[in-house]
Amino acid sequence: MRKIEKRALVCLLLVGAMLLGLAVYVVQFLRFGGDWASFASNRHLYNSQGELAVGRVLDRDGDVLSWVENGRRAYYANPTVREATLHAVGDAQGKIGTGALVAFADKLSGYNLLTGAYSLDGGGNDLYLTLDARLNYIAYQALGGKKGAVGVYNYETGEVLCMVSTPTYDPLNPPEIAEGDERYDGVYLNRFLSGTFTPGSIFKTVTLTAAMENLPDLFSRTFTCTGSTVVGGQTVTCPYAHGEMDIAGAFANSCNGVFGRLAAELGGETLARYVDQAGLTSRYSVSGISTAAGSFSAGGGDGDLAWAGVGQGSDLVNPCAMMVWMGAVANGGRAAVPRLILRTESPSGLPASLERSERTGTLIDGETARTLAELMANNVQQTYGSGRFPNMDLCAKSGTGEVGGGKAPNAWFAGFLRNEDAPYAFIVLVEEGGSGADTAGNVAAQVLDALVNGY
Repeated sequence: MRKIEKRALVCLLLVGAMLLGLAVYVVQFLRFGGDWASFASNRHLYNSQGELAVGRVLDRDGDVLSWVENGRRAYYANPTVREATLHAVGDAQGKIGTGALVAFADKLSGYNLLTGAYSLDGGGNDLYLTLDARLNYIAYQALGGKKGAVGVYNYETGEVLCMVSTPTYDPLNPPEIAEGDERYDGVYLNRFLSGTFTPGSIFKTVTLTAAMENLPDLFSRTFTCTGSTVVGGQTVTCPYAHGEMDIAGAFANSCNGVFGRLAAELGGETLARYVDQAGLTSRYSVSGISTAAGSFSAGGGDGDLAWAGVGQGSDLVNPCAMMVWMGAVANGGRAAVPRLILRTESPSGLPASLERSERTGTLIDGETARTLAELMANNVQQTYGSGRFPNMDLCAKSGTGEVGGGKAPNAWFAGFLRNEDAPYAFIVLVEEGGSGADTAGNVAAQVLDALVNGY
């Protein structure tokens, strides 16, 4: 009798293990079935050269950026457009992991749980990106051959209109890249989504947010800048002496001395909490593509904290996350999470996937956001020049991120438009670009001019 009971128990355990394994498989199939079907070895979807041989990639206006012709991957006729959209569309060899040909291969193939994926003869789906290819072209030209990134998105809907990363190349004529070739350093990396960089003074938007909410007398204070300030035994320098000013003047002048002292007064724990709340140490899922997470360290003392508070030291931010932070300031505390897919259509023209907007949590208090926006608008009026941005109610902050090693600093320009008809936030990074207000600001001016005033 006991033998029967033991055998029955063993059978029950085996059945339980089988059911558990089946449940795990079903869950994994539901989560990753599209990835399995669109694996590059699937000859139903990929040709003998390893190219995805189904589906078309289009921009938001219906311009076809990539399609299949005679079994091979084809691209837009203009080579500059091909280069400008490389990191969004992808290359036939699959080296650009953020490109649609890799990241959205399951949507291009027409995969679904019921029918699987279309064969090579089936044609696949039409994938419409949120991007405007013309705007990408303008941003790419404005970068002028410099390495960097440009992003513009609608902070209400999450639609990314512009996403450019350089260096780049023509996917129809991929170069032979020799080891150590500086021209193509990090060419396969999408700097906008996957890079992190020293932010410089655009980080002061976070330090100022913390100061506004924790230092009650901030707006009644006056500050004097002599060109250098000692904080915690370290000298925090400015390019020149700013003289006497209030907090609005210190922000417009981007005074390192003032913001270094504010950071030390706030303390590392408080400042770290505001950096986390702003989303700058988080990852976003952009239509399923994970962004890089930034980092912040208060360092070993007030001197290190002072430099961290002005965006130097070990601070690192991801351009996409900084753009979302700008969108949250513009939108009263919360913003849409960026997305790259506008819609997907089957060969019959029917919707093939459901795309929806998601929102962040509260990145900044609403009242604080409105005050910060006013101070950023004052920056444009007092420092950057509103004439460079016609017909725009622009709020912005420039930044110069020191990278050391004898290299010129990285140039940043971040901000947003306060316009119900143009709810756009943006980020510009020009590596080794020098002045953020000049170099990165000029790139932003060209892109925003095209966006607001037409091509």
